[in-house]
Amino acid sequence: MFTIGDFARYGRVSARMLRHYDAIGLLHPDRTDPATGYRFYGAAQLARLNRIIALKDLGFTLQQVQAVLDEQVGSEELRGMLRLRRAELEEAMAAAAARLAQVEARLRSIESEGRMSADDVVVKSVAAVRVAELTGTAASYEPEDITPVIGPLYDRLFPLLGTVGVTPSGPGIAHYEDAPEGGGAVVVHAGVTVAAPVGPLGDTGITVVELPPFEAATVIHRGSMDGVLPTAQALARWIDANGYRSAGYAREISLECPEDQDEWVAELQEPVTGA
Repeated sequence: MFTIGDFARYGRVSARMLRHYDAIGLLHPDRTDPATGYRFYGAAQLARLNRIIALKDLGFTLQQVQAVLDEQVGSEELRGMLRLRRAELEEAMAAAAARLAQVEARLRSIESEGRMSADDVVVKSVAAVRVAELTGTAASYEPEDITPVIGPLYDRLFPLLGTVGVTPSGPGIAHYEDAPEGGGAVVVHAGVTVAAPVGPLGDTGITVVELPPFEAATVIHRGSMDGVLPTAQALARWIDANGYRSAGYAREISLECPEDQDEWVAELQEPVTGA
């Protein structure tokens, strides 16, 4: 079972949105603690959440979404509707490209449900690592909020490291944490592995931090990070099915980053506790 915060993170939606869906009867939590009112969701409910978001992206109102879901529209019909929306977006203005990427991600998530082999996930101890990083704040963990923040951070990071004579010694590492101001905001850390010692960094805004070791459930994602959602949700289902609990946001380790983002290879490292 997931807390509302964890479920929102895996679904890339806000907790406030989940509360609204509960209030209008669109997506009730699997269980609500009668004493505290805390909401808990099951991994299987990610499928319904994906369909809600996909239908919203097609332009349906929430009332229409509920009507469609109550009629139990099949996966093939839903895929057809999403493909139609994809064609419309391809003919629209360039500004619609970001939305198209999210529709594609939801489609891949729906199509990949239940197909991930347990052999794809490895639980291992992740060693401590030193990273040089820049940080920024995103309004939420939703892809449309994360991508415009993390991309420019990395675009700035490597030239700035060059100006202070720091050479990366390992892969890029992106990690996240809840922003102090709350409201679903997320602090985005765009970093790269560096060796000690690191000299003065001047006014670059770069900080060097030691990321602690932890136990992680890991999986390899291939392709653009704009399409990471199906991989992240498959990892979430595996964690839930195997008796582990998430202990925070996943780290994203960039293993291969050629010019063509569709050829990227990254490892997701989700901190977990006990099984």
